[in-house]
Amino acid sequence: MYNKIIGTIKTTVIGYETNSQLKLWKEPIVEIISAKDEKLKILKEVVSVEHFMPYDILSDAKSIISFFIPFQENIIRSNIKGIMASEKWAIAYIKTNDLIKTINDDIEKLMEQNGYKTGKIPATHNFDVEKLISNWSHRHIAYIGGIGTFGINNMLITKDGCCGRFGSIIINYELNEYKQTNEVKEKCLNKLNGSCGICQKKCIVNAYENNKYDRYKCYKQCLKNAEYHKNIGYADICGKCLVGLPCSIKEP
Repeated sequence: MYNKIIGTIKTTVIGYETNSQLKLWKEPIVEIISAKDEKLKILKEVVSVEHFMPYDILSDAKSIISFFIPFQENIIRSNIKGIMASEKWAIAYIKTNDLIKTINDDIEKLMEQNGYKTGKIPATHNFDVEKLISNWSHRHIAYIGGIGTFGINNMLITKDGCCGRFGSIIINYELNEYKQTNEVKEKCLNKLNGSCGICQKKCIVNAYENNKYDRYKCYKQCLKNAEYHKNIGYADICGKCLVGLPCSIKEP
């Protein structure tokens, strides 16, 4: 089943690109987490006390499939200049959210064909609109799965950098092939030796003033971009603190 799931995710990405004539993504990174993993308890501490556990979404949860879909370099480069997010970046955001939904739908079909169930979570907009805190953080799930480590801009740095989208889905099938998640090597240069910090300086609204993240400043700019790009869909994004960094396209 493990190989079928990995194959489904990769095939869905390729099929989506072919059908839509887009070339936005690199090969996805996929990891499996046991629904019983003790590290999941930190979600209540570091994200929110209201953060869901796997069993809140699927009562008989056994495994979590976590994945990262990295953007192609031309998408990343397009967003370096200017105050507003680039059109390519906005399109990539919208299309990747659609892709993640398609991946989860395809995994659901696969599991149903084999007599199992899934618990699906939207790729985005699953957050408290007042607190601006998600009740299921795909990034933190990916961190627990060993996909990457957090930079000082609160984004997750993977082996293919930090520019892309995260998704996850819960299944009631025990994937015995999942690896026990061990401590992942720190990837943020600033956390390692204080030699970077570029990401925070690139924020155009100074949302990291005094090294404290102001999610309201950040989201206000994201909403400006949503209005700016409304002709292509709903893209409440920015991404200026993700591009032009040592960790944008690879781990530094």
